[in-house]
Amino acid sequence: MPKQRKSTTRRAASRTRTPRPAPSAARSGSARAVPGTRARSKLGRVPLPGPKRSAKPAVPAGADDANEGRYVYCIVKSERPLSFGPLGLGSDSADVHTVHFRDIAAVVSNTPIVVQDPTRDNVLAHQRVNETVMQQHTVIPMSFGTVFKTDDDIIELLRSAYDAFTDVLKKMNGKFEFGLKVLWDRDQIVREIEDEDEDIRRLKGEISSQKGSTYFARMQYGRLIDAALQARSERYVSEIFHGLRDVAVASRSNKPIGDRMIMNAAFLVARDAEQAFDARVKDIGQRYEKLTFKYTGPWPPYNFVNIRLKLERAH
Repeated sequence: MPKQRKSTTRRAASRTRTPRPAPSAARSGSARAVPGTRARSKLGRVPLPGPKRSAKPAVPAGADDANEGRYVYCIVKSERPLSFGPLGLGSDSADVHTVHFRDIAAVVSNTPIVVQDPTRDNVLAHQRVNETVMQQHTVIPMSFGTVFKTDDDIIELLRSAYDAFTDVLKKMNGKFEFGLKVLWDRDQIVREIEDEDEDIRRLKGEISSQKGSTYFARMQYGRLIDAALQARSERYVSEIFHGLRDVAVASRSNKPIGDRMIMNAAFLVARDAEQAFDARVKDIGQRYEKLTFKYTGPWPPYNFVNIRLKLERAH
């Protein structure tokens, strides 16, 4: 069963929950979602909340209200009806259950047919359902805000994309996603580069002396600093990816956010390799004292699933 913990240090990379930006409500057809934030006690390994059982039937009768639809959280492999209790979106925490086609199922809850705002509560509810289901099932996470009008529409989705869903569920079986963001203090790195590079140090001295025009010296200094920062960043990132290569099934590099971040990566890790991956991240974090590691997970494989849905959905 996956577990999480929270801590961020410069020397030892410990797993943490960090916020991810919520996407707009179900505008693309991508079968991907972005989680919200959940706090964890520092360094404590806390299990995810277990599935809550509901007294309600696994698949409630269809609603008479024409404005009520079905919110879809993820796709799983299951032939029998499943109920996860009142975990879903809405002020009353809608009951979460499954809608089936053959041996796959959509995890859903009833919802008004509206564009769901990506508020903190809604994003956390979406995340909470996926994390709860993930404890016992391999999941294909759906985009935040995916709403269909009826169960029949969902069954048509499962039927039309059955081969794709089945193939992805097989490939993702027993695997989780972990996130790793690496940051540095840019000013500190610049000072180190100035100390180590004689040409840069000389140009800085010319600029500081302010004897005559310093325009060309400043231009050359800026180019040399930028090139040195880029080279050092690429070296760090390459070494970190290389160090994690044999404990991960796959990896993905995303665009860094802000000036301090030099690495924004996701790793697909087999369930039985979780402890090895965890230990390797900590070891790497201890070796790079000047870098800050933000390590999150386990998540559903958000960065490694990208099924495009062709059906028209409810809005």
